Formats: sequence, C-alpha cells, structure tokens
Amino acid sequence: MITKELLKRILTEQRTYFLEKSTGVRREALQRIREKRRLPHIHVISGVRRCGKSTLLRQIAAEFYNDHDFYYISFEDERLLGFNASGFGLVYETMLDLFGSHKTFLIDEIQLVENFDSFVRRFYDQGFKFYLTGSNAELLQEEISTRLTGRHVDTRLQPFSFREFMQFHDFDASGYNLYITENQSMIRKMFDNFLTTGGMPEFVRYRDNEIIRRNYEDIISRDILYRKQVENVRSAKELYLFLINAFSQRFSYNSLHKALTGKPSVNTIKNYVGYLEETYLIRVISRFDYSIARQMANDKKVYACDNAFVMHLSTRAGTDKGWLLENLVAVGLGKDEKDIFYYSGKRECDFIIMSEKTVEAAYQVCWELNSANERRELEGIAEALRHTGLDRGVILTYDQDEERINDGKLIRILPVWKWLLIPEDEEKKEA
Repeated sequence: MITKELLKRILTEQRTYFLEKSTGVRREALQRIREKRRLPHIHVISGVRRCGKSTLLRQIAAEFYNDHDFYYISFEDERLLGFNASGFGLVYETMLDLFGSHKTFLIDEIQLVENFDSFVRRFYDQGFKFYLTGSNAELLQEEISTRLTGRHVDTRLQPFSFREFMQFHDFDASGYNLYITENQSMIRKMFDNFLTTGGMPEFVRYRDNEIIRRNYEDIISRDILYRKQVENVRSAKELYLFLINAFSQRFSYNSLHKALTGKPSVNTIKNYVGYLEETYLIRVISRFDYSIARQMANDKKVYACDNAFVMHLSTRAGTDKGWLLENLVAVGLGKDEKDIFYYSGKRECDFIIMSEKTVEAAYQVCWELNSANERRELEGIAEALRHTGLDRGVILTYDQDEERINDGKLIRILPVWKWLLIPEDEEKKEA
C-alpha cells in the first residue's frame, strides 16, 4: 500500500512538472470546454493516445484556474500502478495538506484506476468539479454511463487540426489573412506538409517515425491485446494492419472473415474492430440509410484518426494522394462528433453528415475534377442530394475553387486547405 510520504512526493513532483509544462498550441477544443464550463457536470476528455490531452488539461489550468486553484494527478505514473479507488481518500487528504483547499480535480488517464467512478461520484455530489482524461472510450464510457448517468459531459480531442498545425508553425491563417494571395502560396505549402505529416503533436514537433510506430504498438498491445485479454493475437494484429491499409475502402465482416488467417468468427472480428474504434485510432462509418437495421447490415468504410498513421502503416498511402485527402476530410468532419455515413445508390458520394436524425450536408472528395471523373463526381453528389432532400453540396479537391449547378443543385467546389480553415458558418455562406 502506498504511504502518505510517498504520495506527497509523487503529488508534489507531478504538480511541479505539470505547471512547468508549456501550454503549447491553444487547442480548439478549449472553446468547447469553455462553453460547457458553466455546467457542474464531470467533464470527460477522451482521444487517441498522445493527441495532447495532458496539454489540454494544462491549458484548462492556466485559462480557467490561474495555474493554482485545482488539484492534479496523473495515473500514468508507474509509482501509482495498482492504485484503487479506495485510496482516493488518502490522496485528497494529502492534497489538502500540500496545496490547501480547492474544488476542482484535473485527473490524467483515470481509466487506469479500478472503480474510479465511486470516488468521482461521491466528490461530485459534494460539489467538486472534475476534468478527466482517458485514451480508451469503452473503459471510460462503461463506467460513466452506468454509474454517473446524467452527471457528465464529453469532449473528444483529436490530433492537431490544420489551423492548429499552422499555429504550431507560427502562421496565422485567421480572418483576412486567408484571402491574401501571398499567404495562400504559403498555406498550400504547409497543407502539402500537413497532408502527409498529420497532426499528432509529438510527431509534428520531432518528426521521428518511431514516435508513430511506438504509439500504434502501444495502442494495440496495451489498450487492446492486454486489456481485452485477446487470445488470437496473430489474427487481431493482422486485422488491424488490414484495416489501416483498407482505409476509405468498403469492407464487410464476412469479407474480413474470409481474408484473415485462422478464420476468426464474424462475431470475433466485430469485437476486434470495436476494440480498435474504442482507442479512437479508427472510425468506422456505415452506408447511409434511413433504416438502422440496413445501416448495420451494409458494408462499412474505415478511416484513420490521423494521416500520420496512414503514412507510416499503410502500403497504399504513397500511391495516391487522393486517398490521403479523403482521410483528412473524414477527420475534419469528425471534429464535431456528428454522425457520418457514405452514400451508395446508382452513384456514390463520400460523406453524408447527420445531426439529431437530420441530414445536414453532403461532401464528395477527389484530388481534382477533370474530364475523366467530372461526370461521375458531380452525378454522385447530385444523387445523394436528391435522396436526402438537400439543395446544395460540397466537392472538396486539392486546389479548385468554383461553383456548379447540377440537376438544379448548387455544388460548391472548394480546396480542402481552405475548407479546413474557414469557420463552419462561413462555409455555409460560401455554399
């Protein structure tokens, strides 16, 4: 059992290191957190490993609590391995001794603590505010949804957006700067970099391929194989590499069953895919249909959470940048945590966006519109617009900027770099 003296040393060291840590690039998620801050609810911040959750906590401490009025603890510290929720009473007592009385907890990687929900609920009921981070959706949501029902709000943090990527490189693309010709040349160059580099903060900073490979291996080994006690390790690893290489392509669970060695059952494959989704490394989307049953039965598509993983794990990434562009758009569409589908009828459309059971938008993605693909791309999005009742849609390309009318539907054609930088309300005006 951990002693109070050791706990004092751990908590003091952690707080010192935490406050010495740079606040870094101001994350866009901070504004979403600000909007929810008036709520007393427990705030859960989740996302893929190493996407910047701890830095976001640092920004919360600086912006909302003057770098003082909070308690901080990280359970990634190996000295806290095996820590149980029954020890939280001693933690709080020690924090009172060291730092005085505060009403806010910032807790990193809380899913590593067994039965953490019991402590959180008890202190929440006493009026304490919590910001909790975690890298595994299932571990957090299983506890929170069953034990903390109605007491929590969620924010999912993604790797750097293109705007944040540019801020990291000290370039301001806000407001009128976006429309200055000289700036657009620089923005395109930075976008070329972002397309293949992605936005994982450590990789953006150090550009060491080992960072991405190690992150992926930690996700697979620690978050899935170990925690889920996966028995068929070979099939699971084979499946995950298959999915990364099949990004943006259709698949079915039956086709995966036939393709994998060892022929794991369809249910096992569904579980394995679900485990990977829970780590936020991938997002699986379904074919658009108003019937939930048909959505579940139809083929799926998979996208990676960041192009860095695609570039370093997929053999397809270097053969066609159009695939990278589509994955980047999928990531951008996912920032608001709305429902994403693909459309397939006589023609196809890459993305249909729904919110609260209402279709909001349709997007088609291609590297460029040219004589070889123009009819297919325009008719695909026009058919999706007719099917969903929308009167306008967007085709995202590498660098084209214009408008078309197809079958009475307004089609706005935008460069992906511009679409990633303009605010959503301005995008609607442009369309």
